[in-house]
Amino acid sequence: MLLREILEQKGKEVHAISANASVDEVVTELVRYNIGSLLVREAPGGSILGIITERDILRAQAAHREPLEQLRVATCMSRELITAQPDDDIRVAMRLMTTHRVRHLPVVHGEVLYGIVSIGDIVKAHHDELEMENYHMRTYIQGGASSAAMPLA
Repeated sequence: MLLREILEQKGKEVHAISANASVDEVVTELVRYNIGSLLVREAPGGSILGIITERDILRAQAAHREPLEQLRVATCMSRELITAQPDDDIRVAMRLMTTHRVRHLPVVHGEVLYGIVSIGDIVKAHHDELEMENYHMRTYIQGGASSAAMPLA
């Protein structure tokens, strides 16, 4: 399955925040949208400066011991962005995420942000692929009999 297909199913909306925002604002946004990361942008629709994740917040809090309202996104965010392309297979994404130990992968096409996938999105897509493969194997082994139940996605 391609990352483009995952994003077409889940949606391409990506939440972002300013580098000048407080980490307290980041936490509020993460909770509001039930997500684990925000892209950091110069301005809405502006260039991407980095990403801030739950893990970045924990590291910053452990290092600085300041109230979250006083910590700025610019001091906590990850500036080196690991990205994938829409036509990358989920196996490419899994390898990138594992190699770089990231759980959120922006998907870009050229300079255009296409969406973002999480490790949960990748695991679900991989599981769905395996279920479908298993269904087809069982159907083939049983001679095409209709007794094999089609898995629900």
